[in-house]
Amino acid sequence: MLVYLVVFVFGAVVGSFLNVCIFRIPRGESLILPPSRCPNCNKRIAIYDNIPILSYILLKGKCSSCNSKIPIRYPIVEVLNGLFYTLLFFSFGWGFQFLVYSAFLSVLIIITFIDIDHQIIPDRITLPGIFLGILLASTLLPLGIKNSLLGVFLGGGLFYLTAVLSRGGMGGGDIKLIAMIGAFIGWKGVIITIFLAALSGSLVGIFLMVFMGKGRKHKISFGPFLASGATFSLFWGKDLIEWYLNI
Repeated sequence: MLVYLVVFVFGAVVGSFLNVCIFRIPRGESLILPPSRCPNCNKRIAIYDNIPILSYILLKGKCSSCNSKIPIRYPIVEVLNGLFYTLLFFSFGWGFQFLVYSAFLSVLIIITFIDIDHQIIPDRITLPGIFLGILLASTLLPLGIKNSLLGVFLGGGLFYLTAVLSRGGMGGGDIKLIAMIGAFIGWKGVIITIFLAALSGSLVGIFLMVFMGKGRKHKISFGPFLASGATFSLFWGKDLIEWYLNI
């Protein structure tokens, strides 16, 4: 049990850095300098006030200097990344797959919250991610380069075709994101990801229309649904395929 706790804490610490990425990447700011500061009073956050999860609880969700509220997203990202790392360690053990997929899931978390906040998916994340995924699939992952390339072209091709036929109904960021996902989890994973993303996105859209009074033209960020579908596919995709074939 101790090793899982260590992995969770490591994931939470990385999650703290993910929060920096989520805040700074859309603004074009450096991820290293200046050190973490309160966005309200601009005072540097002390080390003892920057302990993942714990500091948020001890500070009661407020800045120690100006007493402004700290977004609940910060501990959520830290907990989420810690849980993902723990689940990865349980599923794959320690090795290259754990390292690669932990980075992959962390990137999906960054993309998810940037898309929620700004409705953009930065090319500086997805484009390098596509080529890195292909490279890792051909070297460190059992996925293989053919499966990776099929995932890229199947996912990216389907979304590009959708964008053309719908005349802009699919954003360019989503096209590059699904291509990146395909590079890491292959063509079968892409199919599961798209299915789950479309299903969950439709359910959320119906909920917003029925209970929140939103119209059909109300924009919903699709990146979080793709990221969720890819995460599910990574952990339980094979089980889902086997279950489907058995019935």
